[in-house]
Amino acid sequence: MSVRHAVLGLLAQRPRHGYELHAAFEAVVGGAQNWDVKPAQIYTTLARLEENGLVVKDSVAQDGGPEKRVYAITEEGRSALRAWYQAAVEREHQRDEFFIKLMLCLGAGASDPQQIIQVQRGKLYQDLHAVTVQRARLNARYELARILLLDKTIMYLEADLRWLEMIQARLNEIERQALPEPEPRPRGRPKKIADL
Repeated sequence: MSVRHAVLGLLAQRPRHGYELHAAFEAVVGGAQNWDVKPAQIYTTLARLEENGLVVKDSVAQDGGPEKRVYAITEEGRSALRAWYQAAVEREHQRDEFFIKLMLCLGAGASDPQQIIQVQRGKLYQDLHAVTVQRARLNARYELARILLLDKTIMYLEADLRWLEMIQARLNEIERQALPEPEPRPRGRPKKIADL
């Protein structure tokens, strides 16, 4: 999810200022431990949305302080939000930093691949424990949406652990295979074709 669409969704509920948007975003995702968005990112996103005509800014006077900037969604913003709601979400399962690290380690022989797998497995178990503890503290009568999000996270972590087991079981086969290389391209100018 882009922060841009989250901001539009929060502004569709009611106009808010940047700090309120940051706090509301954290509340929706269950805290910074689940999705850490910095206040600066919220303000940068608001500036871009305003440039694109998706939100408008209004200054509101405060007692004894600087003016507060309150943002509201425009009709164009609502249209962009509706389009986002109706579109499927792209997943990036094939962009995996651990996979790249392991393949480069195997290609360069720079480190022990078993050790790299063990370190990753340890991190996944730590993450799984933290999310499981977080989930156990929630009350299903009042926080079911957040429980379902954490259940999804738990399932992904468990799938990653099973995937590491598969890699470890087949590591010897992987090591015997050559790593993918790009197709060689001819360099220089193309050859001229003689007139027939």
